[in-house]
Amino acid sequence: MACRISELVIDCTDPEGLAVFWSEVLGYVELGRDDEGGIEIGPPEAGFGGPQPTLILSPHSDPSPGKLRLHIDVSATDRDQDAELERLLAIGARPVDIGQTGKESWHVLADPEGNEFCLLRTRLRPL
Repeated sequence: MACRISELVIDCTDPEGLAVFWSEVLGYVELGRDDEGGIEIGPPEAGFGGPQPTLILSPHSDPSPGKLRLHIDVSATDRDQDAELERLLAIGARPVDIGQTGKESWHVLADPEGNEFCLLRTRLRPL
């Protein structure tokens, strides 16, 4: 038996704000809060242990600056890449230049705290 990813943890200064942002991006809902101010969000109805990992937005006063060793890739499920890019920018994402040539099939973006993620061209079927 293999492992599977159950949750991803993002260190941040504003768990509340990032929970709102990532819930809007992924269609997630708040699943719970811990005593230290962390917020867990995940797919409605499935929650922790479902087919998709949950996200934990963990409060830190000074998250590590610099290049992230892990980032999230997202793919639209109900619209094309251009329409999804417009939606993500409207809810607070911003473009990030990490040296792209302009010929990539993905867009590099950052969430409101600067965490990089990519919007892929591939459209996925909803779960």
